[in-house]
Amino acid sequence: MPEHDDAIASLLDAAYDSELVGPTGVSDALRRLGADDADAAAIADRVARIQRELSRLRRREHELTALFSSARELAELRDSDAVLARLVQRAREMMGVDLAYLSEFDPDTSELRVRETSGSVSASFQTLRVPPGRGLASVVVESRTAQWVADYTGYTADRHDAGIDDAVSAEGLVSLLGVPMLSSDDVLGVLFVGNREEKSFTPDEVALLSALADHASVILQTTQTLRDLRDSEDASRRTLESLTAHLVERDRANTVHQELVQAVLAGGGFGPVAETLASALGRAVAIIDAQENVIAAAGLPLAPGMLALDDRVRDALAESRRHGHCVPVAGAGVRAVASLTAGSRHFGALLLGDGDFELGAVDLRTVERAAQVGALLELQQEAASGADHRVRSELVADLLDDVPERRSDVERRARRLGVDLEDLDALLLLSVPGDQQAAAARAAVRLLDEHALVGEYRGFVVAAVSARRGGIDPDRLRTQVAASIQDAVAVVVPPPAKASLAVSFQAARRTARLLAALELTDLTAHVEEFLPYSAVLDTDAQGLSAFLRDTIGPVRQYDAERNADLLGTLRAFVRNNASPTRTARALNFHTNTILQRLDRLDHVLGSGWRDDERMFRLSIAVRLDELRERLRGATT
Repeated sequence: MPEHDDAIASLLDAAYDSELVGPTGVSDALRRLGADDADAAAIADRVARIQRELSRLRRREHELTALFSSARELAELRDSDAVLARLVQRAREMMGVDLAYLSEFDPDTSELRVRETSGSVSASFQTLRVPPGRGLASVVVESRTAQWVADYTGYTADRHDAGIDDAVSAEGLVSLLGVPMLSSDDVLGVLFVGNREEKSFTPDEVALLSALADHASVILQTTQTLRDLRDSEDASRRTLESLTAHLVERDRANTVHQELVQAVLAGGGFGPVAETLASALGRAVAIIDAQENVIAAAGLPLAPGMLALDDRVRDALAESRRHGHCVPVAGAGVRAVASLTAGSRHFGALLLGDGDFELGAVDLRTVERAAQVGALLELQQEAASGADHRVRSELVADLLDDVPERRSDVERRARRLGVDLEDLDALLLLSVPGDQQAAAARAAVRLLDEHALVGEYRGFVVAAVSARRGGIDPDRLRTQVAASIQDAVAVVVPPPAKASLAVSFQAARRTARLLAALELTDLTAHVEEFLPYSAVLDTDAQGLSAFLRDTIGPVRQYDAERNADLLGTLRAFVRNNASPTRTARALNFHTNTILQRLDRLDHVLGSGWRDDERMFRLSIAVRLDELRERLRGATT
């Protein structure tokens, strides 16, 4: 019967989908099949319950499918951000809401930062930070349970925050549901869904979102674990690289140490030290002396900064001298310096240029060790030089004492030193402070040729040289020796020895004593210029000062008190053979003016100052005083 067929079809449609029949479709179909109203209503009610259960099961199947998909994505986790974004999107779709978002908890600040969103239309919401104790999110974190609100505007007032309210308003959100993402007792974040209309969330919806939040927790934990593993791997790699580099540095240090020991034992000087460092450290190395002259180099070419030190390098050198360490230098050219120091004495420095690798701590210690070896070499050479210096000083003393009985012995010792006494025909006398004489002698030896004989004798440094060979510049010698000992040096040059070197020494010695009495130090003096005075005067500083004070002291005092220049008139008078007329012509004054000044000198010096004896003494004093002023002016 057609009517029964339609009724049965309606019942089958209702069993499949309640929306295919009306709300009374089941009871109407049963009545058509002959059921009374009570039975039809009872059966229709059972069918409705079955329809709801079927709908729930279908929804649950859909949810489980989505959860299985999320779990599969977790198992294949490669990009945590992409998986989180997909999970948030799936939460919005499965929950049938307008918006879903995930906020990550920061344990340092206790803030919640929005990390992923789906369905958001507001830029401010996507960068939202929820401060501690504010918003629904903070309640979820504090309680560690799911929390929801059907209308956020009516939520507890003390939880509201202006920034959160503005972001929620910009999205147009009304209802919110948040569930915590937990790991043991720690909160990792909160997974939220929201609607732009008022909505009450069911326990099934809360359970579904909680399941998704658990997946999100796994993602965050896995991400953190992977990040920790990567950090640990990076730290292990850095540690291994550091250990490997340290072992390489130690190997280099051991090699350098062994080669430096061999260099010292072999007595090869500074060259092997520079070669060893340059080879081991792969860079140019220069060794300079105290005057910044390069005395050894390796790993050429040298950077320009090694040949002319700038302020940065000098500052680093000063620091290295104070502390004894190798000091790195910023910039190109010189990259590190180490002072050659022994106690309070400084012999020079090691300079290191650019290389293919940065110098590590062990490398710097290796450079310091090489600097110590350099200082030991300098002391070793100094000790050998000191012994040689004593031998040469004894030979100089015997040569200048000129004892005939010792002549053959002197010649024999000179030949042993490679010195030809017949070739020595001139002297240079160096006046230096007593504690600097040995250093000055060593400096002079380096500056003169191998045929010269240099030593200490009677408080002076004496260099016997060959004038016939030429090439000796006394001024240059004085300047370089003074730079070497960092003190004033006076060089006295006697004329070539016609009789003997002993005679030349006596003349030079008298001149040197006269210079000391005149308190003249940093100059080069020729004996001929001082011969009249050195031959006549006692060159005692106190006696000479008293002589000048007694003779021309009153004139100096008169000039100082009256701002006059009687001393100038007296000097011109002496130079012009005591002639008033010639003195006036020399000074471009009228003769009467000179006569008036001579009368003043009568008053200052006494009326007998022009007598022969007084005039002789005044002449010597005036000329000597004038010479002193001229020499002092030349040295300033």
